[in-house]
Amino acid sequence: MISAPALSKPEINLLPLKKYDGPVEVIADDERLRAIMPEFHAEKVLGFDIEVRPTFKSGDHFPPALVQLAGRKKVLLVQLKKLRDLHPLGALFADARVIKTGVAVSGDIEKLHEVMRFTPAGFIDLGKLAAQKGFKAMGVRTLAAQLLGLRISKGAQCSNWERAELQPAQITYAATDAWVCREIFLSLDRLGTVKGQPAKRTQEK
Repeated sequence: MISAPALSKPEINLLPLKKYDGPVEVIADDERLRAIMPEFHAEKVLGFDIEVRPTFKSGDHFPPALVQLAGRKKVLLVQLKKLRDLHPLGALFADARVIKTGVAVSGDIEKLHEVMRFTPAGFIDLGKLAAQKGFKAMGVRTLAAQLLGLRISKGAQCSNWERAELQPAQITYAATDAWVCREIFLSLDRLGTVKGQPAKRTQEK
C-alpha cells in the first residue's frame, strides 16, 4: 500500500493553478447528443461530474443541471434541462465497457435518477479508490494536488448552473472538473492502483 499523507490547504495553495484548455462542446439539443454518443461509447475512460444549481434557502431543491464528460480529445458539457430525450446519455451510463470516474459518484448517480433512469455500470469512485491505496485525500482538489501536483480553482462552484447560456468561467470550471478526474484516474492507473493491476488495460493519455 502507498503511504501518502494529505497535503495541507497552505501547501495546496502554493501549487500552480491549472485549468483545462482543450476543446469543449456544450450539448443543448437532442440531435447533437445522439450524434456524439458513439464517439464517447468508444472511449475507455471518461472523467465524470455533475453540477446542480446551489441552494441558499432551507427547503430549496434543484435537480442536476449539467453533466460533464471528459474524453481523450474533448470535454462534453450536457445541459440536461434543454434536452427532451436523455436515453442516449443513460445508455452511456449503463455501458460497463466505458469507465466513468469521479468523486462521490454514488451521490451523483442518485441525483441523476431524479431526471433519468438507468442501471449504472462502469463507474469508479476516485476517493474510494485512492483511499484503498493509502491516499488520505478524498476531494477532487486534494486528489489533484496529491497525485498531479496542481491546484484547481473552485471559484464558479456556487454559480447558477441552470443558466440558459453558460458563462465562460462556468464552462472552464465544469470542463476542468471532469478533465482532472480523468487525469487522476490515469495517474492511479499508472501507479498500478486500479484493480491491483498495472496500466495495461487503459493506456490512455
